[in-house]
Parts: sequence; C-alpha cells; structure tokens
Amino acid sequence: MTYRAKSEFLRVLDERGFIADCTDLQGLDAALTKGTVPAYIGYDATAQSLHVGHLLNIMVLRWLQKTGHKPITLMGGGTTKVGDPSFRAEERPLLSPAQIDANIAGMQQVFDKYLTYGDGAALMLNNAEWLDGLNYLDFLRDIGRHFSVNRMLSFDSVKSRLDREQSLSFLEFNYMILQAYDFLEIHRRHGCLLQMGGSDQWGNIVNGVDLTRRVADAQVFGLTTPLLTTSDGRKMGKSAGGAVWLNADMLAPYDFWQFWRNTTDADVGRFLKLYTELPVDECNRLGALAGAEINEAKVVLANEVTRLCHGAEAAAAAEATARAVFEAGGVGDELPRVTLGAAEAAQGVTLAQLFVRAGLAKSGKEAKRLIAEGGARLNDTPVSDAGRLIRSDDLAEPLKLTAGRKRHALVVAE
Repeated sequence: MTYRAKSEFLRVLDERGFIADCTDLQGLDAALTKGTVPAYIGYDATAQSLHVGHLLNIMVLRWLQKTGHKPITLMGGGTTKVGDPSFRAEERPLLSPAQIDANIAGMQQVFDKYLTYGDGAALMLNNAEWLDGLNYLDFLRDIGRHFSVNRMLSFDSVKSRLDREQSLSFLEFNYMILQAYDFLEIHRRHGCLLQMGGSDQWGNIVNGVDLTRRVADAQVFGLTTPLLTTSDGRKMGKSAGGAVWLNADMLAPYDFWQFWRNTTDADVGRFLKLYTELPVDECNRLGALAGAEINEAKVVLANEVTRLCHGAEAAAAAEATARAVFEAGGVGDELPRVTLGAAEAAQGVTLAQLFVRAGLAKSGKEAKRLIAEGGARLNDTPVSDAGRLIRSDDLAEPLKLTAGRKRHALVVAE
C-alpha cells in the first residue's frame, strides 16, 4: 500500500500485512477518520467450527473493534443453502437446515473469543433473515436487472471453473448475486460501509459495492486480505492431519499449540504480525532470530495465538506439556534417544531408519507401513515420506518421533 493512511485501522492493517486490495483506499480512509464504520465479513456455515484459514480475517475484525469501529459477523444461514463456487472444482454438498443451524452454533463459539458483542459493540447477523423470505420474481426484477451475465462470467472465480470445463450449476451461479444483496441489506439495516474478505472474494465484494451504489445511491467500500500460503507452498490452515480447527472439541488446544510451534522458520515473523497482537517491532525482532533462538520465537507465537483462541491457561498448559514430553517424556523418565554423530548427520538418515533405531518399529518394512498408514509423527506433525532425510540442519534442537499415541523417542545431535 503506497497511500499513507490517516486512520488507525488502515495503518495497523498496512504495517502488519493484512491488505491485498481495496476498491477506494482514500475514500475508505476518509470514512474511517470521520467516525465509527460498521464493517462485515461473511462466513458460510459449512462446518461446525472455523479453521486456521479463517483466522486472518477474524483478526481483521478484532483490529477493527480495537481501533474503535463496529465489526459485523455475518452467518451464511441463507447462502450456505446455495454454496460459494469461488475457485472450487465442484459443487459443495448441500446441507440440511438443521446441519446449518448446528454449524452456526459451533462457529459462534469462536467469534465470542475474539470479539465483544452487545449494545453498541460487535453485531452478529444471519442472512437467512432476509434471504429465506425473498420473492423470486420481485428479486429478479429489483436486483437481478443490475447484474450483467457477461461481467459475472469474467470473474476469475467463475472463469477458472469454466475454463476447466467443469460444471457450474445455476444454483451456484446465483451465489454472487445473493452475496451482493447481503451488502445492500446490511447497509440498509445497519449502515454498513465496508465488506471485507479474502482475495478470492474480490469479485463478489465488488458486485456488492456496485449494487449498493446503484440501488441505495451510497458510497461503500470493499477490502480484501491476501490468501496465505506457507513459505514451503502449503495452503495456510492445512496440515498433514487435516484442517486446523479453532474449536477445542474438534482440535485439542495442545494440538493447536503444536501447529503454531511447528511453523517454518521463514514464516515466524510474518505470522506473529498477522496472528498476534505483539508490537510490530517485537514481531520483526523475533522473526529475525536464527538457529536455536528461532525455536523460542516459535514458542512465543504458539503461546500468543493459543492464548487468543483458547485462553492463557490453555496456552501455558500446552507449553508445559510440550516441554515435559520433550525433556522428560511427561512422566519424569528420560525418553529413548537416537544420537546422530556429525558424519551421519551431515549425510542424513531416513525417517524409517530412525524409527527402527529408536525402537518404535521392529524393521524398516514396519516403519514404512507405520508412516504410510498415518501412525508416525515428527514433532507432533504427521509424516508421510519414509525416505525423508534428517540432517544436521534439522537438529538445532531434539526432534521428537512418535509412533501411535503414546510411544515417543528423541533424535539428538552428538
């Protein structure tokens, strides 16, 4: 962002790396400096919990509230019945009304941890409130006439699907109209001036801005955040074990903590700025550490993110458990150790060989089967490549091997 914002909200977002695109950055900045700006992000109820992939935008809403504005969390009770086709290869499975309601209840538990709701504070809405009762003919006449099919087909989220000659149902094609209508309704009902979302939602957001301008003659804005991948190319929020859920009943706080503790060195500084509230200078300092010191920065990252999501006690307990498992096996007894000499550490030893040497598998064949079946972990992260080499660079601190749930061993450098 080259424009120097006057509003605290945009300054925070800019320096911490949250901004991808904005429909009118200077106009939005002016609105934010005049007074309280209501802004929303929509979440379709496709699962009983949000996951780490949603966390960046949840942090945007948290910063919005911390800088004096009004966040609106829009639950997609209506749009979930249609399904967002954006950048998907196939149609989403349709959920029953009961499933959608149960998913919304689970998602609300997450928002309560990050935002303060109540009179004058954050607002939670459900678009089923206005979408479920729409009269189809009236909707086509009053809203549909503002949409060009040619323009809708040009959006990347739709075009990529059609270019691959994959089916796009008429049901899904209506999604972007319904999302645009959401913005119009929230503006009418609550004075909302800003819709935010991931950069994959740019087309849908622009449609909402345009529709609200046409129908309500109002100046409103859209802002997107970057779609993150980790430095090794993985989609943020995914791990070898599946989605990293934010609800404790779907992923234990300890496993959530471990996800962040296992962050790649190159991502630590960036993730501290995006997912914690530590000062930017401190995030940069921690992210610049190297060697064994970067591992303590990862502990800070894990503690801060877990504290926001699950509370300070859960974060402290996760760190204590992790240290106990590494240092004393969690029961006061030393874990079995595999010590690699300098020469073999420089050459590298396969994971399969390490599991055998640690006594966690009886043979190389058994070790490979354990790994292939998902029963092996390295530093609490599932592994799938039995031939992966562990070398000196991996041994700045002990590595933990796990077979099943309760058998552990450490790999250390001589």
